[in-house]
Amino acid sequence: MREKCLITGGAGFIGSHLARRLLAEGHEVTAMDNLFTGTKANIYDLLDNPRFTFMLHDVTQPFWGQFDVIYNLACPASPIHYQRNPVETTKTSFVGMLNVLELALKTKARVLHTSTSEIYGDPLCHPQPETYWGNVNTIGIRSCYDEGKRAAETISADFAREYGVDVRLVRIFNTYGPNMHPHDGRVVSNFIVQALANRDLTLYGDGHQTRSFQYVDDLLNAILALVALPKERLHAFFAPRGFDLPVVNVGNPGEFTIRELAEKTLALIPESRSQIVRKPLPKDDPQRRKPDITWAKELLDWQPTVDLDTGLRRTIEYFRSADRTAR
Repeated sequence: MREKCLITGGAGFIGSHLARRLLAEGHEVTAMDNLFTGTKANIYDLLDNPRFTFMLHDVTQPFWGQFDVIYNLACPASPIHYQRNPVETTKTSFVGMLNVLELALKTKARVLHTSTSEIYGDPLCHPQPETYWGNVNTIGIRSCYDEGKRAAETISADFAREYGVDVRLVRIFNTYGPNMHPHDGRVVSNFIVQALANRDLTLYGDGHQTRSFQYVDDLLNAILALVALPKERLHAFFAPRGFDLPVVNVGNPGEFTIRELAEKTLALIPESRSQIVRKPLPKDDPQRRKPDITWAKELLDWQPTVDLDTGLRRTIEYFRSADRTAR
C-alpha cells in the first residue's frame, strides 16, 4: 500500500538513504530539512521524482501536513555539529519531537523516532540492553545531544500513554556509509577523508575505546521492519517487559577499538601516506559501546549483514568519487 511519508532531516546522511528506499517501495516522500547539516547534494537526483517533495523548514517551528508515517531524523548527530550550537541541538531534539508528536496526534500518523545509543552515556553496563537507564552527565559538553535525545524519548512515552499516539523508537548505534558529510567529525568519515588526503589520522586518547559500527543499509532494514509491524504485535511484545512503547536497539554488535578502525582504514587505502597520531581524549567520550540486539532479533527477525570491511570499502569508494572530501 502506498503511504505518504514525512522524513524530518530528509536531506541528511540517513534521511536521504531512507527517502530512496521509501520511493523504491512506491511511497510518496516529503523530505523536510533546514540544511544545517544536511545538504541538497544528497537528494538532487530525487527532485524530479513526482512522488518526492523537498520542504525547507526547521523542525523546531510548527508545521502541517497529512502523512501516514513520520520518520523523525532531524538533529545534528556528530559532536562537531551538535556542540557548535548546543541550545539549538537541545531544541531540535525536544521541541522538534514535540512538534512531530502533536502533528501525529492530530492526523493519526505513525511515528518512527530515531533515538541514539548516546542516551546510555558512558555505560556502566556492557553490552547495552534497552532496559539499561544509562550513565549521562547532565551538564557536560555532550549533554545537549545526549539529554536532548533522552527528553525526546520521555515526551514520546508521555504522548503514547496519555494520547495513544503510535510512536516507535530505534536507538541507533554508530552508523556509517555513503552520503556522510566529509567534515562532520564522526570517526569513520574522519579517518577516510584524512587517509585519502594524506593527512595524519587523529586518534583521540590511546585508541582503546570501542565502538560498534553499523552500515546504513542494515539500519534501514531494521527501521522499515519496525514501522511495518502492527501495533498489536508491538504491544504484545513490549507490555510484558514493562515498556509503554516500542524501544529497540539497532546496531552491529561487532566491537572494535578506534585504533583497529584506523588501521583497517589505512589498509583499505594502501596508497595513503597518512600516519596515526594521538590527541587528548575529548571530555565525556564514552569508553565502550556495543548494542545488545536480542530484542531486534526476536521482534524484527533482524540482524546486521554487512561486515565492517565491506562497509568501509563502499564508503571509501563514495568519498573517492567526485572529490567529496572537498565538499
